[in-house]
Amino acid sequence: MQTHDIRKRFLDHFIRAGHTEVPSASLILDDPNLLFVNAGMVPFKPYFLGDQTPPYQRATSVQKCVRTLDIDEVGITTRHNTFFQMAGNFSFGDYFKREAIEFAWSLLTDPVEEGGYGIDPEKLWPTVYLDDDEAETIWRDVIGVPAERIQRRGMKDNYWSMGVPGPCGPCSEIFYDRGPEYGIEGGPEADEDRYIEIWNLVFMQNERGAGGAKEDYEILGPLPKKNIDTGMGIERVACILQGVDNVYETDLLKPVIDLASELSGRAYGAGSGDVRPARSAPGAGDDDVRFRVIADHSRTAVMLIGDGVVPGNDGRGYVLRRLLRRVVRSMRLLGADQPTMGAIVERVIELMSPSYPELAEQRDHIRSVAVAEETSFAKTLASGSKLFADAAAGTKKAGGTRISGDDAFALHDTYGFPIDLTLEMAAEAGLEVDRDGFAELMAEQRSRAKADATARKSGHADLSVYRDFLDRGPTEFTGFDELVSQARVLGMIAGGERVRSATPGTELEVILDRSPLYAESGGQLADTGAITTATGARLRVKDVQKLNKRVWLHKVVVEEGEVVEGDEVLASVDAGWRHGATQGHSGTHLVHAALRQILGPTATQAGSLNRPGYLRFDFHAAAPLSESQRAEIEQISNEAVEANYRVNTFETDLAKAKQMGALALFGENYGDQVRVVEIGGPFSMELCGGTHVESSAQIGPVTVIGEGSVGSGVRRVEAYVGMDSLRYLSKERALMAGLASSLKVPSEQVPDRVEQLVTRLREAEKALDAVRAEQARAAVVGLIDDAETVEGTLVVAGRIADGVDANGLRGLATELRGKVADRDAVVALFSVDGEKVPFVVATTDAARDRGLKAGDLVREVAPLVSGRGGGKPDLAQGSGSDAGGIDAALRRVREVVGDRHHGSARRP
Repeated sequence: MQTHDIRKRFLDHFIRAGHTEVPSASLILDDPNLLFVNAGMVPFKPYFLGDQTPPYQRATSVQKCVRTLDIDEVGITTRHNTFFQMAGNFSFGDYFKREAIEFAWSLLTDPVEEGGYGIDPEKLWPTVYLDDDEAETIWRDVIGVPAERIQRRGMKDNYWSMGVPGPCGPCSEIFYDRGPEYGIEGGPEADEDRYIEIWNLVFMQNERGAGGAKEDYEILGPLPKKNIDTGMGIERVACILQGVDNVYETDLLKPVIDLASELSGRAYGAGSGDVRPARSAPGAGDDDVRFRVIADHSRTAVMLIGDGVVPGNDGRGYVLRRLLRRVVRSMRLLGADQPTMGAIVERVIELMSPSYPELAEQRDHIRSVAVAEETSFAKTLASGSKLFADAAAGTKKAGGTRISGDDAFALHDTYGFPIDLTLEMAAEAGLEVDRDGFAELMAEQRSRAKADATARKSGHADLSVYRDFLDRGPTEFTGFDELVSQARVLGMIAGGERVRSATPGTELEVILDRSPLYAESGGQLADTGAITTATGARLRVKDVQKLNKRVWLHKVVVEEGEVVEGDEVLASVDAGWRHGATQGHSGTHLVHAALRQILGPTATQAGSLNRPGYLRFDFHAAAPLSESQRAEIEQISNEAVEANYRVNTFETDLAKAKQMGALALFGENYGDQVRVVEIGGPFSMELCGGTHVESSAQIGPVTVIGEGSVGSGVRRVEAYVGMDSLRYLSKERALMAGLASSLKVPSEQVPDRVEQLVTRLREAEKALDAVRAEQARAAVVGLIDDAETVEGTLVVAGRIADGVDANGLRGLATELRGKVADRDAVVALFSVDGEKVPFVVATTDAARDRGLKAGDLVREVAPLVSGRGGGKPDLAQGSGSDAGGIDAALRRVREVVGDRHHGSARRP
């Protein structure tokens, strides 16, 4: 049975049982505790926590999930996956244990022709919580499972909570017996490799207190309503129904492995040994690990990009970047030396789009993001190879056979160079790698990251104070048609508590039944304005935010009078602010359309910000815009302004809007009904909930003021519109006039004249550098003549002429050391370069044999010039900020040399 059919049968089964199908939420939710959605129940948390009243009593879904905690284990074992689909059925105060168990059992065991999975009941083993007699009785007496196949387990295995205070309860898990070839008999308690969990039924009936996530917490009492939260692993059931050993051999991953094999010329499973699920497979070949990494990570990456994630250096973007780079790295290690990401992504989209058709619609975008990251990483690999070569040469020169853990970690952490490539290249160079040292540094990094994550995790936001407003229904937004609306104060929140009235000086959130003020969303900043009452109260609106995309929270300051819950009010928008905001937002649509004309359909939106008179637009692109392309953006945008296109807005269903060619923002979840903004017919048509001008001429002139990178494969254009554009151009004109006057040339000759002056300045700087270099070399000769011998070691130390930077100083120190290379000598040089005090220490072989190391000397003298530094035994350097400490630092060099020879290390 194919995975897509498994998924459909699950949903159909529960729809027939009266459940409302809820589409999978995006992998990205507004939850401070989650990087990605990692469980099927996550979108339903507000209902389980009591923050909102659910719109249905029964629900079912197949939720996209991503877990990346065990990313390094992917491929090594066949148990770990980063992306998976969690099928679930949920009850909110409706049915409970018996129905949940019956629903699960019937789907698993009903014949295929009756809509079930047709699993042999004799293969299924339920587990229940230690004291859950009710669940065991249902399994034994209602379902008919023999008592010997029902096992009781403790809190760690069969009691569920979110890990923080809130709902919790016992659970009953269903395991499938894979047979004696997979392990010993005795049920899940004996061997969870042979008996694999496929379904977890959570009986959410209690409230837990604070404490440990698994077992160390108090049960506070029963919940007002008993709920059901279940999860069935689609991928695990696919393994069973397709008769394969592990998820990598199922219909959605094996074709990716087959493609990787074709592209690389290597075979999967060739002499790989035992790769059964959940086993570390010590006999598995490295190639098989790489094939599994490619299949798993490429699928996860496609799903993340489809939900709006782009590669970056932190957060979600960093995870995506790491996944993509592990794919590229694995293909390289398999022998593929040509780009492969485009073909792999195409295969994943082909496999996943029957269940997620939006992937096919976003094909060009997903492919371009993945390919751009592959291209970027290829450059990293090139630079990393050079750095590795330097590390290898240094190791061999020092007579070593092993690259240090520090060097391996620096390649991995600073330059993104994978450790397994370091190992491979080290072997080719006849070297080893200090893997223990590398692992220790990696463990320290993970520990810091875990501590940071723990510090950020502050529990679930308490939204219960807003529940009445969320249950009441959405705020009616009137701002498309009017700037002033009559409204009623439904409630006020101050300091997290509901208040009935507020007086001058109070800052609070006001909830109205209707409002003309735009709440921040879609890149458009919120309106500012005022709320006034008939009794003379005036509230200044500073910001407006949406709560769960339903309720407008007006963040206000009471300036006059007293406002009371239930007051009839006038809510008004600052007309000047709104006019500028509509110019900025509509101008963004023009810029987007212009970019697509210039770069093609892959120039899709990756984010935006609009405020009065200004816009910035992020888009996907592999390379910077040229000057001519920037000029073309302005040209096309201003031609649209000049054309005075009518701006039409209308609502329609999502499918029809897409059929019409309306562009949607990647990663955005749209409802069935959407709002389309059309400017000039085919010129621009996008799904957008923002406010806009009535015709393109009202946008005013568009002036591009900048373009740059904001991440791998993402560029940003900034522009002014309307009067802000004119003011910017006026300043530019005044600047040009001033330059022309100063240079005494006409304005059109200013660029040539400036270029001439810059050329002359560079030539003068080169001449000055040559003079400084000559002075420094003369000083070097003098330093050798004035060198002092301390306990048999020649100490060549002094301050070089000001203006020598760190690189220049390093070259001089190396040159000096070369002149005394046959002696026991230490070279220490200082300079002043602007506000910096660079310094370098170099040692000869004979000095190092006597225990004098450059890195140690640098650490001794750095504090004396208020600086830091470090390096290797033969050469080290640093930088400080206190030139007044140079003399003391030079004295300290001589002291340390003397101390080393006397066997002590006195501190200053």
